[in-house]
Amino acid sequence: MTLSSQLLTKLGMTYPIIQAPMAGGATTPELIAAVSNFGGLGSLGGGATAPHALNSQINRIKALTDRPFMVNLMVLSEHDASTFDTSIPDWLIQYYQEQKIAATLPERPAHSFPEQLQVLYDNPVPVASFTFGIISAEQVARLQQLGTRVIGTVNHPLEAQQWAAVGADAVCVQGMEAGGHRGGWLPQSSADPLGLLTLISQTRASTEIPLIAAGGLMTGQDIKAVQSAGAQLAQLGTAFLTTDESGISATYKQALLDASDGTRSSETRLTRLFSGKQARGLVNNYLHDFANFDKEDELPPYPQLNAMTAFMRANAGKNADPEHLSLWAGQGVTLVRQERAVELLERLVKAL
Repeated sequence: MTLSSQLLTKLGMTYPIIQAPMAGGATTPELIAAVSNFGGLGSLGGGATAPHALNSQINRIKALTDRPFMVNLMVLSEHDASTFDTSIPDWLIQYYQEQKIAATLPERPAHSFPEQLQVLYDNPVPVASFTFGIISAEQVARLQQLGTRVIGTVNHPLEAQQWAAVGADAVCVQGMEAGGHRGGWLPQSSADPLGLLTLISQTRASTEIPLIAAGGLMTGQDIKAVQSAGAQLAQLGTAFLTTDESGISATYKQALLDASDGTRSSETRLTRLFSGKQARGLVNNYLHDFANFDKEDELPPYPQLNAMTAFMRANAGKNADPEHLSLWAGQGVTLVRQERAVELLERLVKAL
């Protein structure tokens, strides 16, 4: 068996296509089930979900498919998830005052990771993946004993080596082309972001752990290219955002489609302005207007800034205003289409 076939068998997949686990409601149970039922791996972005809601979503997915699926969590320390030790920036306060937006911070900036992880112990899933950090060898082993395959997310070969050392089944190597938040956690990940092909080759040279490639992938030809470069599977996110089953807002979806047909600019940028952590999205007025403040040492860290900008994003959503939403998208955004998930999957597989 080839390495790709071995990982497909290990994860219970037919085709080398993983639908990326995008948090914030994008990955609905219906989308996940459609991908898994087709023979790919549907994935739930559960990092921003309360534990009780996470459990409910897992049960809903299990009711819609008997095929393997993945749940992704964000690894945050209890201090980071529970503490506000910075203030809302003055420029953001001024924006809220000008727009008459009320901004009262919640008790904590993020949900408890240990409580989310406990959901996966109590209600096991076929595959679990992790971003923003690494779990212990003991936690990996406990999940694997429950029948869960474990996948780490990395932006640098050193992170892949650490996941290999704790016994992960595979790592998702996420190139700088990827939309949304970068999943790595070491300083090297953000200091000099690596493109996907460079990341694959450097990681392949430093560890034997199986690789799942992510970052700007939109076509079957893209999947074949990363497999030729040394990855076993491909993970696509942006391509699924404009499918009928995607849970993103109509405003966000239309902005992506407008970027694909030239109605709006398709320029994307890595930015910390929305959350304090590097993430790639379509450039809009917010990123233009506050670009001078997009500096790591001047912004509250993740997840604090993420909680602080939530009021702006909620107001933009209510007013169908794409210029103040986080329009996460990868560099392949010009290739998105409005279609059913199965139509996208059929098109991808046809080119393999």
